[in-house]
Amino acid sequence: MNVRTLCSELVKINSENPPGSTIDIIEYIREILHSLGLKPEVIKASKDRHNILTGKKDAPLLLCGHVDVVPAIANDWTYPPFSGFDDGNDIWGRGSTDMKGGCSALISACSEILESESSELNARLAFVCDEETNGTCGIQYCINKSLINPCDCIIAEPSLPLHPQTGQKGLCRFSIHFSGKPGHGSLYPFVGESAIMNANSFLTYCSGLSDTVYSAGNEVDEIIDKSSDVFGELRSLPMSSSLLKRIMWNPGIIKGGEKSNIVAEHCDLELEMRVPWGCNIDEVIKGLRAQAKGAKIEEISIYGPSITPPDSLIVKKTCEAITKVFQKTSFPVVQFAASDARYLRKFGFSVVEYGPGYLDKLHAIDEKVSIEGLNNAKSVYKNVIRSYLPGKSGLYN
Repeated sequence: MNVRTLCSELVKINSENPPGSTIDIIEYIREILHSLGLKPEVIKASKDRHNILTGKKDAPLLLCGHVDVVPAIANDWTYPPFSGFDDGNDIWGRGSTDMKGGCSALISACSEILESESSELNARLAFVCDEETNGTCGIQYCINKSLINPCDCIIAEPSLPLHPQTGQKGLCRFSIHFSGKPGHGSLYPFVGESAIMNANSFLTYCSGLSDTVYSAGNEVDEIIDKSSDVFGELRSLPMSSSLLKRIMWNPGIIKGGEKSNIVAEHCDLELEMRVPWGCNIDEVIKGLRAQAKGAKIEEISIYGPSITPPDSLIVKKTCEAITKVFQKTSFPVVQFAASDARYLRKFGFSVVEYGPGYLDKLHAIDEKVSIEGLNNAKSVYKNVIRSYLPGKSGLYN
């Protein structure tokens, strides 16, 4: 199965989230998996949010990907975002990097294993919806319905070519509602209390949260330091030496006020934080509440940092496969973003993220994935899948 063609075809199927419908793309994948003899099962979490699973629940390996993508506005794209254009070097379009390229490489790897190695994969496949929002109808639905069992897992999220991602900072999301006392705008600040200014004071406090550098105090620090070096060299990230050890925060949405000549009575803020290893989330939340001036803080989701131990079987097998394909030493890193891995690790899965893509094109205009990267990822997946087949040893070139 040609991985570049498959990637292009998947990109052409619009699966923006929101709105989040995955009916068409899951049906397309179902037909492919059925043609491979894998007996796929479509899991309908809601009317239009569908997932698909194959294989036995007790398989030792889960191969996982999400098929929803963030929205794309066509303005300023070199090629239309759902064109799936193949220029000979890259496949262009929304989701090519995040993460239809990875899904294509997984499916292609499985196809070639089935053709040349085994009539079964000894692995379970899961292609899910809803990762770009909160996973409620996707991987969390599969977990809560006991459709998958804890095992070793690869999520085909884009990564650096030599470095599987084995850990993530914590992710906390809050909805905060500030209140004030209305009055005539011509008399403010002497009359009335502005909910907008209360929110502003709160954000001033938040701006200091990134000043503290945290330490996990164990072997995790060593992995964090190596990860910081890798990302610093390859991405030129600001504060790369300590990015993974600091709280990052983002006031993503703020809405407030009723009219320009009325002192604002209401102001709503959507805030998210990425929390490092060694940081006490409860203490951070306590500090937020103390600074919120009586505001109502709603905790949307709270997940601490997670990590798959570097001596885990899935980490070792993935690094060995990468080393074989690239003929260069591979070692794991942890990352600053979040994915479905946090839900799976909490449930007992040993999770590695590895896949093709340009990290600087994540959620960006002119998202694309290299054809070389697709083929390399496919080769890595084939090696990992083969290592879980009974009686098989050795790796592909």
